[in-house]
Amino acid sequence: MNGKQLAAKTHQLLVNEYGLPTWRPHLSPVSELVSTILSQNTNDLNRDRAYDTLRENFPTWEEVRDAPENLLAESIKTAGLANQKGPAIQNALRFIAEERGKIELDFLRSKPSQEASLWLTNLKGVGPKTAAIVLLFSLDMPAFPVDTHVYRVTGRIGIRPDKMNAAKAHTFLAGQFSPDTYYAIHLNLIRLGREICKARQPLCQNCPLNKICNYYENEKNQ
Repeated sequence: MNGKQLAAKTHQLLVNEYGLPTWRPHLSPVSELVSTILSQNTNDLNRDRAYDTLRENFPTWEEVRDAPENLLAESIKTAGLANQKGPAIQNALRFIAEERGKIELDFLRSKPSQEASLWLTNLKGVGPKTAAIVLLFSLDMPAFPVDTHVYRVTGRIGIRPDKMNAAKAHTFLAGQFSPDTYYAIHLNLIRLGREICKARQPLCQNCPLNKICNYYENEKNQ
């Protein structure tokens, strides 16, 4: 199989195993951006707790932007790295306000996906993964976020070159999968990575992809 065929087969096998994920309620693009910054190096529960506390303490994005750094850090401490994430959030909100005259990102809907991604990655601290999450989950635009699970699993299967870095993997993998599958394959790869294709001790015998996986084939032959 070539790369696109392998990607399509991977998608189908994971749909057979897990089904098609239900679309979660959309956050606004700015909310999604802030939530994604908070999610870095933590789990979903801690991210959500930090986000909820942030919005309770500072109900508007202007209040978040202008908040004293120590109070902002206290609000988001459950997400960890508060002294880094707080300034990253405020810098992003300031940039948006300066460029747009108000704190909103809905204007990105009118741009091509690649152009919208470039605009977002101009925000300090916003990389291709964060940009892709905002586009896919909030704006219904074709983008393929590559987190640590997606990166690991696609490398093991053989969909992406083994030594390709994560930054390049976003564009490459977006070209391997069909845009109409981005949402489902992104979430199903994450689920597989968390439950079976773990970083240290992958449970290959239980994996629905083991018949097409390079890693499993190599392990069997050792």
